[in-house]
Amino acid sequence: MIRNGVRADGIQGAVWRKAHSSIGNGNCVEVTKLPEGGVGMRNSRFPKGPALIFTEGEVTAFFEAVRGKEFDYLIA
Repeated sequence: MIRNGVRADGIQGAVWRKAHSSIGNGNCVEVTKLPEGGVGMRNSRFPKGPALIFTEGEVTAFFEAVRGKEFDYLIA
């Protein structure tokens, strides 16, 4: 089982992706679908750093909150 804090570059089969809007600026969050389910996230500036691991339900709830503008205050 893949756990929070594992080295991101050590997750077997991970294909890390970043948003097209962040390519080239160096400040990116990268995500990967995990083979056993769930989603991994890492900071692109530290690809060997720790990965945060989330369930599909947690990611769905987060995306719904983003779409609902609940976190807009973080970038205002």
